Amino acid sequence: MHPIDWIIIGLYLTWVIYDGLKRSKGADGVEGYFLAGRSLPWWAVGLSVMATQMSAITLVGTTGQGYDDGMRFVQFYFGLPVAMIILSVTLVPFFYRAKVFTAYEYLERRFDAKTRTLAGLLFLVSRGLAVGVIISAPAVVLSIVLGWSLVFTALAIGVPTTLYTMFGGVQAVTWADVKQMVVIVGGVGAAVLILILSLPDGVGVGEALHVAGATGRLTTIDFSLDFTETYTFWSGVVGGLFLMLGYFGCDQSQVQRYLTAQSVDAGRRSLMMSAFWKIPLQALILLTGVLVFVFYLFHEPPMLFNAAHDSEIRAGARGTEFAELETRFHIAFEDRRDAADQMMAARRSGAAAAITDTRERFVDSQARVAEVRTGAVDLVREVSGDTAYTDVNYVFPTFITTQLPVGLVGLLIAAVLAAAMSSIAAELNALSATSVMDFYRRRFKPDATDRHYLFVSKVCTAFWGVFATGFALYAANLGSLIEVVNRVGSYFYGSLLGVFVLAIAVPRATANGAFWGLLAGMAVVGLVEATSEISFIWYNVVGALAVVAVGLILSFLTPSSVEAS
Repeated sequence: MHPIDWIIIGLYLTWVIYDGLKRSKGADGVEGYFLAGRSLPWWAVGLSVMATQMSAITLVGTTGQGYDDGMRFVQFYFGLPVAMIILSVTLVPFFYRAKVFTAYEYLERRFDAKTRTLAGLLFLVSRGLAVGVIISAPAVVLSIVLGWSLVFTALAIGVPTTLYTMFGGVQAVTWADVKQMVVIVGGVGAAVLILILSLPDGVGVGEALHVAGATGRLTTIDFSLDFTETYTFWSGVVGGLFLMLGYFGCDQSQVQRYLTAQSVDAGRRSLMMSAFWKIPLQALILLTGVLVFVFYLFHEPPMLFNAAHDSEIRAGARGTEFAELETRFHIAFEDRRDAADQMMAARRSGAAAAITDTRERFVDSQARVAEVRTGAVDLVREVSGDTAYTDVNYVFPTFITTQLPVGLVGLLIAAVLAAAMSSIAAELNALSATSVMDFYRRRFKPDATDRHYLFVSKVCTAFWGVFATGFALYAANLGSLIEVVNRVGSYFYGSLLGVFVLAIAVPRATANGAFWGLLAGMAVVGLVEATSEISFIWYNVVGALAVVAVGLILSFLTPSSVEAS
């Protein structure tokens, strides 16, 4: 990588750390450290909400998803706007009126301490592991693409984030998120511009996208009712609704964002901002992946985007087999490029028969390219033993480092780092808040000074940062862990959502009903996962309904005098 790109990355990391440390002056108490004194403007909170959900996995993985599968993934977020409206009317004012630090603190006021403890513990387990994966995923990709050591890459992501989060608290996290959103959107926008300018002379954007559309990559909506398929209209609207309600309503990393806003109305506006912009931004990232696919219609791509596996297999016992696949890939690419040119020429001519014929030829040629790539990926899985390996996560970083001009490479790498750091910082601050408020202060030292709790909060932030960075190095050797963590996230979110539904919407719900309903919900999801093939996005629906059903039954069987607060 060019020295200028290194300078850009270094300046960005220095800027983030310096600004975070500078903002530590506003974190002189526990409320300032975790909630910024409930003083932040709605637009900054809204950008922080968006940045928190946009990890490097999203930026790198979603572009790869767009390259490989097209725009269908955007359906995953169709339930988001409705979820934000529901939360703005329900949980946001509830949490504000309760004056809580954490979402789980409210559960004790409504039910009892054991329900609060269980919910807080579930959050610590699920997000404590997830934040390690959030570091690991980009660290593995960048270390291979850039030739960095895995340890150096993980430290480059984890250490700066831990430092500014530990000293600056949520104030530093929020304003860093604002800057990081600017870097992310600017980087993606620059990549899109370069991709458009890289089209061959005489080829328009519309023509190129028309060719990509022949492969189904511009298909946005799938109305099929297939519960095993993750990306459909119905899974997004129904399963996605429950997922987003659970994530934004019950996950401390999100709840903490809008609790920092100046008022209930400001908290609502921050959620509406995310609801309004999330789907277009996600669509832009997916479109970037589609444009990378278009780029590689005219410029031969590597057969494998993971250069490390490419070199390993080429030099190994199955190098001859790999070379044969490369020869087939080159032939298939040349045929696909010719077919794309003919398809665009036919479209310009307007001849219906020629359009149909050339389209069929292009689709067939793309299928052959995909077949060879699948063979290469299968070869990697056989040689490495990693049955969960996928090559798509390396598509965008490889494009960045091999095709973009000097300076823009540094900007895009900084954008990937920004996406990782924004999510990590939010998770670290939320993990610290739950550790201190729901466990340390509640269970061990309830009468300490504010200064003492502030010190412990910084220690907890540092602990979770060290844990996450260390776990990232371990997670790098577990190829299927990302999928596992995604499934576990849905496993928890639905069940936690069910508890909050009982707390807010069912005045007769009892503490025992909520506690045992939560355990029952997770057990039911585990049973569904073990005995069916339905997509994990539906676990959120199953978990929430199971908790509510069991909680209602137990509440009516064991009535209590507990009333909603």
